[in-house]
Amino acid sequence: MKRKGVCYDVGRAMGGNWRPIFDPKIVHRELEIIKNDLHCTAVRICGLDIDRLMKASKDALNQGLEVWLSPEMWNKSPEKTLNYIVKAAAAAEKLAKSSPERLVLSVGSELTLFMQDIVPGNTLRKRLDNPSLGETVEAGEHNEPLNAFLAKAHEAVRKVFRGQVTYASLPWETVDWGLFDFAGVNHYREARIKDQYVEMLKPFFACGKPVIITEFGNGTCQSVETSGAMGLGIVDFKTLFLHHIPLLGRFVRPRLKGEYVRDEAFQARELIETLGILDAAGVDGAFVFTFLTPIFPYDDNPRYDLDMGSSSLVKSYDGKHGTTYPDMPWEPKESFKAVAEYFAKQ
Repeated sequence: MKRKGVCYDVGRAMGGNWRPIFDPKIVHRELEIIKNDLHCTAVRICGLDIDRLMKASKDALNQGLEVWLSPEMWNKSPEKTLNYIVKAAAAAEKLAKSSPERLVLSVGSELTLFMQDIVPGNTLRKRLDNPSLGETVEAGEHNEPLNAFLAKAHEAVRKVFRGQVTYASLPWETVDWGLFDFAGVNHYREARIKDQYVEMLKPFFACGKPVIITEFGNGTCQSVETSGAMGLGIVDFKTLFLHHIPLLGRFVRPRLKGEYVRDEAFQARELIETLGILDAAGVDGAFVFTFLTPIFPYDDNPRYDLDMGSSSLVKSYDGKHGTTYPDMPWEPKESFKAVAEYFAKQ
């Protein structure tokens, strides 16, 4: 595996900013840890704000990391999404001039679900809940409008960005990879597809481009397999949303939907098993999702331990610092140590 990576969120935005505070000093230190202690050779930098994306990407490039730049605007029309991608690509070209071989631009991620007008529904929730979604996907009706958009995005981006380009697809999106330098797929090894996990990668290998797993990961909870590999299904998002409303928020404490058991060892085992499977399958690189999730802080009380629903390699703290890295508001999980050991041996 040439590219040993982790996803790094500088502020994805849906229902609020997933990284409310962006401190360049903390970002610099975290990227330093990602390179030197997690032993990554690449980092996938995700988020909405272009200024944040560029600052983090420049820092990572200066530290010698390969950057997979993933600007993500969700729940907008194809026109607004395209304008945003082109604006981000133009900004990225300035960075690429100094390190063209170490900057890869993604023109989108899972657009069938995260952009309007490919499948019915103005929001992600409405698209996922639409009764016709399953039939649409099974019939492959989403692929034509998806590829039409990707072709338009590729053409527009190539006018302002001369570096390498990719797309982070869903496993069931049939993409024309001839447009791109890499075939990228967000591929989570959930319980229901574990026996098909490698088989599902065959169409990507068949395209003749290097295959990159742009996202994979696991939550930090024993019952995560019943809630999706990311574990998000166990978080009560209503309480999380209310908590961030001014004044009202102080009366609402974000919590999980029920009683769950924290299991860092489970997360670590799943990640290492998956890395081994992907290595054996011959992928060119893989990005663990994700380094940290500040909006899902750890709590000693299991009822309020939102980190159980997080796929992050570190557990974020609300109002205090860790012990391993006293300058950081988080503490490495068992998964951090396991992934670091795996990457160090490669």
